[in-house]
Amino acid sequence: MTPINRDHRRVVIVSAGLSVPSSTRLLADNLGAATARAIAARGEEVDIQHVELRPLAHALADHLLTGFPATELAAALDAVSHAEGVIVVTPVFSASYSGLFKTFFDVLEPGALDGTPVLVAATAGTARHSLVLDHALRPLFAYLRAVVVPTGVFAASEDFGSTADGSLDKRVERAASELAVLVSGATAPAPALRRTPADEFAAPTPFEQLLREAGGDAVR
Repeated sequence: MTPINRDHRRVVIVSAGLSVPSSTRLLADNLGAATARAIAARGEEVDIQHVELRPLAHALADHLLTGFPATELAAALDAVSHAEGVIVVTPVFSASYSGLFKTFFDVLEPGALDGTPVLVAATAGTARHSLVLDHALRPLFAYLRAVVVPTGVFAASEDFGSTADGSLDKRVERAASELAVLVSGATAPAPALRRTPADEFAAPTPFEQLLREAGGDAVR
């Protein structure tokens, strides 16, 4: 893993492919390249860092048992914790994300992804598994309080190669553009404009006034 330049936008890709070569890694690379282009198009520079979980499998198991991450795993966890945007890609096993993928986010420090934009993606042999994005990945990152971009990217085997219809490329570009907007903070509201449930009851309208307004006698 290469060091991140703190002067640039920082995007970390987490991929959990098990084979070499891997369609999961291929999709991760495509998403990373598209995100870099989308952020550059906004006039900003970006550093893309890739965290491949396959080499970290033993370190993850050891961390679960000991509570202490090895050096390379600690660096990967730190990179994700300090990223301004995260792209996650997992193969599908038994209709959900892989155990290796889940283990990595199990050992991530609580609160590490609070408010962090996350692009979710998955690969599988057939399109029958495409619901994994909404039934498994979105709930996981909602629980981790990340901000999941609207477009998730699922790729089946048929989406790669000469017979692909190009729809995967369109989904990749769209999701990357959405992540770029969130990473750049273009749509983030000013803190003063954010409302909490408590704000709604901070200065309630008197019931008597509501009755007068309902009867057409508005208070001036």
